[in-house]
Amino acid sequence: MQHQKKQTLSLTYLLLTLLSILWLLPVVWVVLTSFRGEGTAFVPYFIPKTWTLDNYIRLFTNPSFPFGKWFLNTLWVASATCVLSTLITVAMAYSLSRIKFKFRNRFLKLALVLNMFPGFMSMIAIYYILKAFNLTQTLTALIFVYSAGAALGFYIAKGFFDTVPYSLDESAMIDGASRMDIFWHITLPLSRPIIVYTALTAFIGPWVDFIFAQVILGDATSKYTVAIGLFAMLVQDKINTWFTTFAAGAVLIAIPITLLFIFMQKYYVEGITGGSVK
Repeated sequence: MQHQKKQTLSLTYLLLTLLSILWLLPVVWVVLTSFRGEGTAFVPYFIPKTWTLDNYIRLFTNPSFPFGKWFLNTLWVASATCVLSTLITVAMAYSLSRIKFKFRNRFLKLALVLNMFPGFMSMIAIYYILKAFNLTQTLTALIFVYSAGAALGFYIAKGFFDTVPYSLDESAMIDGASRMDIFWHITLPLSRPIIVYTALTAFIGPWVDFIFAQVILGDATSKYTVAIGLFAMLVQDKINTWFTTFAAGAVLIAIPITLLFIFMQKYYVEGITGGSVK
C-alpha cells in the first residue's frame, strides 16, 4: 500500500514536471528571441546563433514605436485603475456582506446574471457614450472604463468578508464604534489578502487589455498602451523587421507582473482560498 502511494506520488510529480516544461517552453523561447541577433521573424532553430542587446535598445531609441511612452501610459492607466477599482470593489463587497437592506438578495442575483455577459458586448455603446463626452482617444477614458465595471466584481471579496465573524462588529458597536470605525480598524486589517488579490487583478486587467484600448484610443499613437503598441509591430509589412524587438518588449512588460506575483503570492492565494480568521 505504501509502495503504491509512493508510485502514484512519483507519477504525479512527473506529470507536473512535464506540464511545467510545456508551460515554460514558450516563455523561454520569447526570452531567447529577444536576444537574437538574426532579425527575421521566425528561424528554424531554438537557441540564437548570435546574441545582442540591440532589440532592447531599439525599443527606447526608435521614434517609430515609442515604447517608453507606451509603457508609462500603461503604468499610469493600470495604477489609477488599480486604486479606483480596489476602493469600489472593497466598499461594494463590505456593504453587501455586512449591511442588510431591502432587495439585497435580488440585487445579488441580478449582479450574478450581469457578470455572465462578457464586457466587450457593451463596447460599441461605451464608445459612443465616451464620444458624446469628447473622451475618446484619452487615457482618462480608459481609466473610467476599466474602473466602471469594478462594482460587479465583488463576489469573491464579499465571500471573504463573510468569513469575518459578525460578533466582532457587534462587540465593537457595544464599545461605541461606528460602522466607519469598524471598517477601517477591524475589517480592513483582517482583509489584507483579499485587498491584495483585488488590487492585483485590477492592475493586470488594464496592463494586458487590447480590445477596449484599441477601440477607445483609435489611431492616437502617443496614447497607446503597450498591448496596442506591440501589436503594431506584428503587421505584415513590419513583422520581419520588428519581431525580435517585439519579443524584447514582451519580456519587459512581463517583469512588473511577475514581480508583483512573486512578492504578493502569499496574500493572493489566501485571498482566493482562505478566510480572514483562522
